[in-house]
Amino acid sequence: MTKFDAIRPYYDSEVNEALRSVINHPMMKAMMNFTYPDVGDEIWQEQLKRTHSIRDFQVNFVYESIQKVLQKSSDGLTTSGFEKLEPNTSYLFISNHRDIILDTSLLNVSLFDHGLVMTASAIGDNLVQKDILLKLSRLNRNFLVKRNLPPRELLQSSKVMSEYIYQLLAKENRSVWVAQKEGRTKDGNDATHQGVLKMIAMAAGKENCMDYFRKLRIVPVSISYEYDPTDALKMPQLLAQAKDEVYVKEKNEDFVNLISGIIGQKKRIHIHVGDVLDRELENIKAENENVNKQIQALAQVIDDSILKSYRLWPTNFIAYDLLNETQLFRDQYSEKEKQLFERRLEMRIDADNDTLRKGFLAMYANPVVNKMRYENAGFES
Repeated sequence: MTKFDAIRPYYDSEVNEALRSVINHPMMKAMMNFTYPDVGDEIWQEQLKRTHSIRDFQVNFVYESIQKVLQKSSDGLTTSGFEKLEPNTSYLFISNHRDIILDTSLLNVSLFDHGLVMTASAIGDNLVQKDILLKLSRLNRNFLVKRNLPPRELLQSSKVMSEYIYQLLAKENRSVWVAQKEGRTKDGNDATHQGVLKMIAMAAGKENCMDYFRKLRIVPVSISYEYDPTDALKMPQLLAQAKDEVYVKEKNEDFVNLISGIIGQKKRIHIHVGDVLDRELENIKAENENVNKQIQALAQVIDDSILKSYRLWPTNFIAYDLLNETQLFRDQYSEKEKQLFERRLEMRIDADNDTLRKGFLAMYANPVVNKMRYENAGFES
């Protein structure tokens, strides 16, 4: 037993046995039949039985599954910034977070396409309560973030995760993906939580925080979907917040969100990877001696990168104009695009409920509001 065993993905030596244990599971069968509709079960089963590493599983199966998802439920994925990254080099990707499975899967597809190191990715243990989901996540190089722990256990768990992230980046030359905050963004406001950065910094020991972060090669990532496939599913939580009520998840809510994100319509998707943070960390160190102030400044730098590079779509501009009863961005969308979005609004929620309507529109409009805060950010769609 190592201290990372409770959270780590499978070792390659464990992959074949894990695959054989799920090969006949209905979810695996559904995934493979979706990915390879014209291939008999015995063909892909035989291929899986001959798979002995996470990379082989990802490249030969998961990659193809994600390509099929893009083909069936999107108008395609575009990327920018990847050409600035070096091959055979690990990076710590800190990303905004919209979809449970796709954010990391699409990043890894893009990294693979550009010949770059793919990630080990953080995932909340609440999302993999079912045994099949836990096994698939470990096969896809996810490591677990323990949720809902008492304070003392949470501190210890965070310390172990921080050390594991360092182990991956520095010792195994494995890139890492973490969300900029716990859970997905529900209201369209992407913001880096300082707690995430403090967790990552726990492994620094007595080393200066910013010097430690420089070694990790932090790269901010922004991902944007023209349509959020789980937009309507996010409404009950926003409604509860509007009423100052405590929101309690339904029993299978995470699983429904997970599946809806995969099969729901997304239209266009864009991923941008920013520059590796380096000079910025030097400046933060020079300007702030207080560690908390340094962390606060770093969170702002990451936010600036994500929000400035976030790709806005016609849906964002339409939602802004509808919410604010204006025509400010009328030149950013066609009448047909507006009609399609209004139809989606009517079909997905009770449009007569003013709180729901405003919450739904704000989810799409807030990225425009955030981008407007940056001078000369531009509004190229």
